[in-house]
Amino acid sequence: MASTNIQKIKHEFSAGGVVVDNNQNVLIIKTKNLKNETVFTFPKGHIEKNETAQEAALREVEEETGVKARIVKELTDVEYWFIRSGEKIHKKVKWFLMQPIEKNSVKTKHEIEEVLWYRLDKAKDILSYDSDKKLVEQVLRIVSS
Repeated sequence: MASTNIQKIKHEFSAGGVVVDNNQNVLIIKTKNLKNETVFTFPKGHIEKNETAQEAALREVEEETGVKARIVKELTDVEYWFIRSGEKIHKKVKWFLMQPIEKNSVKTKHEIEEVLWYRLDKAKDILSYDSDKKLVEQVLRIVSS
C-alpha cells in the first residue's frame, strides 16, 4: 500500500479596508510579503477572538495607517493559498469599502514601510496583487453609480 503524505491545512481569516476619500483617493500601504519583496496593497489583518470582521477591518486600518474610518459597504471576499514555514495556509479575507473619518498623522506599524493616498482610477497601476486590482474595479463601479 502506498503511503500518503497528507499535509495539514491551516485556515486563517482576515479582514481589511479599501478606504476611499471624497476626492477619489484610495489608501494603500507599502510593505513586504513573505518572500521579503516590496508590495503595495490594502491594510488588513487577522480577525481576533470575539471580534467581528467589521471590527477587525476598522481596527487594522487604524493600526496600520493611523486613519479612522467607517464602513460604507461590504465588498467581495478574497480567498487564496500560500505556504508559510512549510505549512499550507488557506486564507479568507473579508473586505469592506470604507470612508475616512479622520486622517491622523500617519503612525505605522513596524511592518508598514509607507502609507499613501493614491488616485483610485490609477490604483491598479501600483497595486501588487490581482485580487486587489479586482477590488478597485468593484469600488470604481460602486462610487461611479
